[in-house]
Amino acid sequence: MLSYILRRLAVLPVILLAVSLVIFAILRLAPGDPALSYLRLSQIPPTTENLAIARETLGLDKPLSDQYATWLTRAARLDFGRSYVTGRPVMDEILYYLPATLELAGASLLITLGLSVPMGVAAALKRDTALDHLTRAVAFAGVSIPNFWFGFLLVWLFSVELGWLPPLGRGGLSHLVMPAVSLALMSLAVNTRLIRASMLETMHHRFILYARARGVGEGTVVWRHMFVNALIPILTATGMHVGELLGGAVVVESVFSWPGVGRYAVSSIYNRDFPVLQCFMLVMTVIFVVCNLAVDIAYAVADPRMRLGGQGGRA
Repeated sequence: MLSYILRRLAVLPVILLAVSLVIFAILRLAPGDPALSYLRLSQIPPTTENLAIARETLGLDKPLSDQYATWLTRAARLDFGRSYVTGRPVMDEILYYLPATLELAGASLLITLGLSVPMGVAAALKRDTALDHLTRAVAFAGVSIPNFWFGFLLVWLFSVELGWLPPLGRGGLSHLVMPAVSLALMSLAVNTRLIRASMLETMHHRFILYARARGVGEGTVVWRHMFVNALIPILTATGMHVGELLGGAVVVESVFSWPGVGRYAVSSIYNRDFPVLQCFMLVMTVIFVVCNLAVDIAYAVADPRMRLGGQGGRA
């Protein structure tokens, strides 16, 4: 197991290096002049002389290869420069906003797993009944409705009409409910459909028939034999949902004025704040890769054939 984890960790620096190069290139290919944005945010007249000074100050007058090498060297020391807008170290600001985003994404993941597992299992066990049709309808609506539009509907119903929940900001549990549900909607729908399909496939295997023939209790058959053997695709989906929830937080945080790193990144896009965007995307990549590493390890625990590269597997 240790060698398997070390092999997976060895790939991490290569992925981060490739992602950093792509991020740097995309931002430099985008239209517009960041030096001009810097002068505008600093309320400095954009004269030719001031533009030249700004480019020299920000290092934008150097060749792209030198800019990338300088940024990469500093990034290796966790120094991502200073924000063009606030002038503060970028890493400090990302770490300031990141806990709010992780809180939101974590709550959404709990909602996703807490609801999708019983819904998916129940729909599979009650196939073609009213419960199954209702679950499939909810899942279909979940994958069809954009989370920002669903967020607006929740605000209209629970804040404007009923007055039960605060519409904006971060505070107690009441502030978290609507953003977390909006963010979880898509993942909840996808996971429910996946669990239902995986359970339906597993329940027709012979070992399920043999377990029932041996007189094993129905609860044990469902959760120990069906659900455990249907876990692999569910683990895959869970790893995907982490990235989906972190990416979706960018939109949901803007809808609910949630003070997370996604909303901060959106404002940085408007301001062409390159250091913030580069740090944001690299941090998100690290979180996504680490979560997928955790899923890979869970694979290896759930099915030893994974860490053996598919050789010598069990029957």
